[in-house]
Amino acid sequence: MLTSVVLLAALASPGAAADPPPADVVIYGGTSGGVAAAVQVRRMGKSVTLIEPSSHLGGLTTGGLGATDIGNKAAIGGISREFYTAVGRHYAQDKNWVHQKPEQYGSRRNSGDLDPNDPEPFWTFEPHVAMNIYKQMLAEVGVKPLMEAPLDRSEGGVTMRDGRIAAIRLKDGRTVRGEMFIDATYEGDLMAAAGVSYHVGREGESVYGESYNGVRPALNYKNHRFVKPVDPYVTPGDPSSGILPQVRSEPLPPAGSGDDGVQAYCFRLCATDVASNRLPWPKPDGYDESLYELLFRNFEAGDLRKPWNPVMMPNRKTDSNNNHAVSTDWIGQNHDYPEATDEERAAIIAAHEHYQKGLMWSLANHPRVPESIRGYFSSWGLPKDEFEATGGWPPQLYIREARRMIGQRVMTQADCLSKDVAEDPVGLAAYTMDSHNVWRFIDENGHVQNEGDVQQGGFPPYPIGYGSIVPKREEATNLLVPVAMSASHIAYGSIRMEPVFMVLGQSAATAAVMAAEQDIPVQEVDYAALRERLLADEQVLEWTGGGSVNQVESKSLKGVVADDEDAKFTGEWERSASIGPYVDRGYRAVEWDGKGEPPSATFTLKVPEEGEYVLRVGASPHTNRTRSAFITVDDGVQRETAGTAIDQTVQGGEGAWRTLDGITVKPGSTVTVRIEAGRKGYTIADAVWLAPVRD
Repeated sequence: MLTSVVLLAALASPGAAADPPPADVVIYGGTSGGVAAAVQVRRMGKSVTLIEPSSHLGGLTTGGLGATDIGNKAAIGGISREFYTAVGRHYAQDKNWVHQKPEQYGSRRNSGDLDPNDPEPFWTFEPHVAMNIYKQMLAEVGVKPLMEAPLDRSEGGVTMRDGRIAAIRLKDGRTVRGEMFIDATYEGDLMAAAGVSYHVGREGESVYGESYNGVRPALNYKNHRFVKPVDPYVTPGDPSSGILPQVRSEPLPPAGSGDDGVQAYCFRLCATDVASNRLPWPKPDGYDESLYELLFRNFEAGDLRKPWNPVMMPNRKTDSNNNHAVSTDWIGQNHDYPEATDEERAAIIAAHEHYQKGLMWSLANHPRVPESIRGYFSSWGLPKDEFEATGGWPPQLYIREARRMIGQRVMTQADCLSKDVAEDPVGLAAYTMDSHNVWRFIDENGHVQNEGDVQQGGFPPYPIGYGSIVPKREEATNLLVPVAMSASHIAYGSIRMEPVFMVLGQSAATAAVMAAEQDIPVQEVDYAALRERLLADEQVLEWTGGGSVNQVESKSLKGVVADDEDAKFTGEWERSASIGPYVDRGYRAVEWDGKGEPPSATFTLKVPEEGEYVLRVGASPHTNRTRSAFITVDDGVQRETAGTAIDQTVQGGEGAWRTLDGITVKPGSTVTVRIEAGRKGYTIADAVWLAPVRD
């Protein structure tokens, strides 16, 4: 067992092939999870070799994803929270606001003041800020990563002895030895080369009893879908002319069945509208406008939505993501990526870059794009002061999902919904079950449509079990996998967030050091001791509801509360927990187009026999809400309306609660409150509260 502290030796020259010294822990993958793992190993006094196969360190956190996705940020602790606190420390200094003043920047993802003496975690950031923080964190513990050092994934690239990884061979011929190994890649390459079981694609709903897994053509049908009829044929209306590129020719498998499809990838673009810092969208060599025929036809069909989601970062920059029918996700073009060779992956990445560059150039320049859209996108471009080596273009493709280990425990939809609770938590997940689209297909009306988008939330943070980051004992006893970890497709969609990868990387490193010190398999690490160390390092392992700025527990409210979980709905309401405050796990939201009967939510409450109560309706205000939610109250004797409409864009008299003035409730009666959706915006149905007047 290795006990001495060994720092990495710098290579003598680009062609040198000297093996690095053996290390207590070898980490393959310089993603956010890999960086956190390396820092933790060194803090525990052990040696580490951190290997990154590409020239880019930090994965998506430094590659353009500056709009931190987590759901409830109070679930994040340890090194992960240290990182975001360091971001806050950076932006607490006025000198770092170059293209705007700090008071000009606002984001609902952040809370608290930018106090340089006591910085709060800051959850939005520019890519170079994240990179500088990671490099500083590694330098402080004496870690110099091996960059551009891909694993030799051919036979013999991983040496196994008695169920343990003894050494790995890099493509340049170097051999790396260690006591413990961590696979922190998005792809799970070390795990796969070591012979550990894994899955690619979507499991059928019957595998783990999941209602959101598998093929889902009708789930969340309005999100990132075509809302106008678009013809899929080369010659519109003529199937014999052939099908447009990127559209599946075969029918979809039955709903709920599994497949080998992978949710779409994209580059998270950092864009700016500051003219002095803006580069024009580049037109790629070999630009092929046929790749964008669906985009053009969608505009011509009348869908004039701007097809991207630019979330503002400091200094007038964005983290830009996919949005609507045809956008930055190149749907269906990445299915071979997880199992591809390095050369094949490079070609897939290059093709994605070519597509997305051509998309952005088209939006700003192509004559078939409406003039108003062209004018808007022409005001944006790539920043001169980010990703300078690649002309402002992010070097990291968003590998949302690739291989997923089948470990000692598989996290599933039941974990997300707290129907199954891990008893050995090593971190918390807190995001919606989220999958991007997987296929484009021809629907029953002969129009093109997207499939695979799932966004199901409204649940509190939940524990991620230690068993989900370790392989089965019979497959590998000195390997941990915190990124391509063990989860079903739909559960991985909730877990796969950069802050969580940092949390799991730190926990994996802690377990690896403990296993190395005791010379035991990672499967035999004493959980009680592991938990004690994780808590000492300020990891968050349990969710009690405390610390959330969004969640209000119904049991904390005096009187009688009916939550949305108890309501009856008509129409297509969706669960959400995006904008607080909200009662318990979240709320329901619906967007009504004015056709047919309005969707409705009906709450039922029993009025106590004694006491005086007022009736309040809860809905967190936001500018994307409707101004005309219609509310009626029925106690079995009389039916009353609460004014002509409720404006959900503004606060009520009690913040997110609105007292229904003039509405009386009869003691001992059963009251129903019906919320009907209004036009133009989302209608929210969260909770109804009979609040005691005396309180």
